[in-house]
Amino acid sequence: MSAALLRISGLTKAYPGVVANDDVSFEIAPGEVHALLGENGAGKSTLVKMIYGLVKPDSGTMTLRDAPFTPAEPRAARAEGVAMVFQHFSLFEALNVAENIALGMEHPPKMRDLATRIREVSDTYGLPLDPYRTVGDLSAGERQRVEIIRCLLQDPKLLIMDEPTSVLTPQEVEILFRTLRKLTDEGVAILYISHKLEEIRSLCDHATILRLGRNVGSCVPRETSARDMAEMMVGQAFEAPARAGRELGEVALDVKDLSLSAPSEFGTALKNLTFTVQMGEVLGIGGVAGNGQDELLAALSGEMPSTPGAVLLKGQPIGRLGPVARRALGVLAAPEERLGHAAAPDMSLTENALLTGAQREGLLSRGFLKWRATEAFANRIIDTFDVRTPGPDNVARSLSGGNLQKFVIGREVLQRPEVLIVNQPTWGVDAAAAAAIRQALLDLAAGGTAIVCISQDLDELMEISDRFCALNEGRLSDIKPARGLSVDEIGLMMGGAHGMDLAHA
Repeated sequence: MSAALLRISGLTKAYPGVVANDDVSFEIAPGEVHALLGENGAGKSTLVKMIYGLVKPDSGTMTLRDAPFTPAEPRAARAEGVAMVFQHFSLFEALNVAENIALGMEHPPKMRDLATRIREVSDTYGLPLDPYRTVGDLSAGERQRVEIIRCLLQDPKLLIMDEPTSVLTPQEVEILFRTLRKLTDEGVAILYISHKLEEIRSLCDHATILRLGRNVGSCVPRETSARDMAEMMVGQAFEAPARAGRELGEVALDVKDLSLSAPSEFGTALKNLTFTVQMGEVLGIGGVAGNGQDELLAALSGEMPSTPGAVLLKGQPIGRLGPVARRALGVLAAPEERLGHAAAPDMSLTENALLTGAQREGLLSRGFLKWRATEAFANRIIDTFDVRTPGPDNVARSLSGGNLQKFVIGREVLQRPEVLIVNQPTWGVDAAAAAAIRQALLDLAAGGTAIVCISQDLDELMEISDRFCALNEGRLSDIKPARGLSVDEIGLMMGGAHGMDLAHA
C-alpha cells in the first residue's frame, strides 16, 4: 500500500453535554479496507459525518491526497472523491432505480444514457440491477445495490459504508464483499463501520477502535479474535449470553390461520400463519427483510387488527383489540424502526418512556401525568441498559442508533410483559450491548414471558431461540427446534420451503 489517501489529525467535535470526538487521529491508504469500531456512542457516526461534510469539526485537520480537506457539505466531499452509503436507505419507493440515482447527481445525464451507465457499472461490479424497476418492488439487498451504484457512478476514491450488511442474507453479503474487494483492487479505499466482528475479520485490513470519542488503539483484524476486538471496544471483558434451564408453561400466544392484506402497495400480505408460543419460550423467526416481518409485528401488537379468533392470549381472543388494550393485558412489542415508530424523535426519553409505559408502570393518576415517577422509570431504563445519554431530558433523536435501541428494548423488558414481540432487537448495537440485550431476553423468558424474536441475524436466533421458523413472502415455514439446525436447512426455510420435509428438500 502507498502513502495515506486520507489523513485525520486531532479531530474534535463537542455537543452540549458530550464530547463526540476527542483528538482523533488515524489514516487510510489507497486500496485499504479500514474498519472503524466502537460501542454505541463511541463517536463513529460523528467522525464519518465530518469526513463527508455533514458536520464541521471544532478543531483538528484532514488531508486528502496530501491536500487540505475541509468539506463544507456533502456535495463538496463528493467532488473530492468521497462517497458514502448510509445505514438507512434514502430512496423513493414510487420511483424507479434510474430516477432515484438521478436525484443524487449534480448534473444527471438523459435518462436513457443513465440507464445504460447503470447497467454497465452494475455488471462490472457484480451487482445486477434493472434501472427501470420500481424501488418499492426491490428487496433490501437490491435497494442497497442502488445506493452503492449511485456512489460508484461518482468514481469515488474513498467509500464510507455504515452497517452495510445489516439487511442482507449471507449470500448477499458474499456478493457485496466480492464487489468491495474488486474496488480495493482498483485502488479505492473503504472506511467500513460494522458491529459484525467476524465480517470485520474476513474483510478488513486494519481497524481503528474508538471508545468514548477517543482513539484507544488499532489492530489487524485477521490477527485479532472477535472477542479481543469487542473487549478493546468496551474496555473490559464481557460474558456471552447464558441460557438458564427452564420449564415451559402453558401456551401464552396462539396464532391460528392469521391472514391479512398488505397494508400498502409495497407491503407484504400475511398468509395463513399458525403457531403457538409457550410461557418461557423464545420462538425465533428469521427471513430476508421485506417478507412480512413488520406486518407480523403489527398484527401481534394490535396495530393491524385481525379476525377475533386469529390471535389469542392464554385462550382469550385479542384479534380485534388495539395496541393500548393489548398492552394492558401484557402483550408488548418493540418494532424494527426505532426512530419514528418505537420512539418519537423530538420527545424526551422521559416522554418516550411514558408513551408505552403509562398503564403498566402506573404513570397516570386521574388523567394527570406523574412526572417524577415517569422520570424515575426513564432513569431506570437508562441505568439498567447502560444507555449513553446525558440524561432523560434529552430527545430521542439525540441518541446514537444503538443507544436508542437499548432504550427501546429496555423500556419494554422492564414492564414485565406476558408476551413480548421484538423485531431486530440488536440491530445496529455493538457486541457487548447485543450480548446484554440477548441476556435480558433470555432472563425475561426464564421468568415466564413468551417471546417472539423476529430477526435477520441468524447467529442471534440460534443463540436465544428454543424453536425456529422463517417468513418468506408472508408465509411461515415449518417450525423446528433451533438446536441442531444446519445452515442448509435454515437456507431452505428462508428461501420458501413451506410445509416441506426439509431433510429431503
